[in-house]
Amino acid sequence: MKKYFGLALLFITLLTACKKENELFTTASLSDYFPLQPGKYITYNLDSTVYINFGQKDTIIKYQVKDSTETLITDNLGRPAYRIVRYIRKDASQAWSANNTFMAIQTATTIEFVENNLRFQKLKLPIKEGYTWKGNSFIDTYSLNSATKYLDDWDYTYDSVNLPLTVGRFPLDNTIKVSQRDEFLGLDPKLPGTQYAEKNYSVEKYGKNIGLVYKEFLHWEFQGAQPGRQAFYVGYGVKLTMTGHN
Repeated sequence: MKKYFGLALLFITLLTACKKENELFTTASLSDYFPLQPGKYITYNLDSTVYINFGQKDTIIKYQVKDSTETLITDNLGRPAYRIVRYIRKDASQAWSANNTFMAIQTATTIEFVENNLRFQKLKLPIKEGYTWKGNSFIDTYSLNSATKYLDDWDYTYDSVNLPLTVGRFPLDNTIKVSQRDEFLGLDPKLPGTQYAEKNYSVEKYGKNIGLVYKEFLHWEFQGAQPGRQAFYVGYGVKLTMTGHN
């Protein structure tokens, strides 16, 4: 009897292992949602949130941008990478002007994206509902003088996989959503006496065979009034909404 029980247990273990391996094998590939090839581009409406009047007021400045994959290069580790150039203009009456340069690297399990010398792990295998990873783990958020402490310990999570979505005027059949952060610290800045508050919010959405189709990011900190100094905000926000692609 023990012999048969042992064989049954072995069979169940092997079946579970095969199921997990098959699940990993059949998951979508990274290139499905982040295609990398020279000549590929996506255009967006960009809403940039900035704080003006010495942090007394927030305002949104609107632009049009185009992220264009330009050429295959190597990163500082000698790995194949793609240079992506962002072009910007106020509206369609203006010519595109180069504004920033990014780098994307596809490894066996991740898409790494380097922006302003910060390396993010944007996507990671397996692409399945509920899968979580530390997307900002390559970023120095712990040094005393780090300017990016607000990016510490973010859990990136696939919370919508293979779902239809309308972005702007584009109905998309297959998208994934990566929730990165939804955090509020402190008290409501509108309450009298509040001395500190912080908001961090970030989400990205990717379309199959397209790439990034929507991004929303917001980080601000509030410092309460002190004798001789008004309360103020510091921070920034970015919203990208796809308007076209090839």
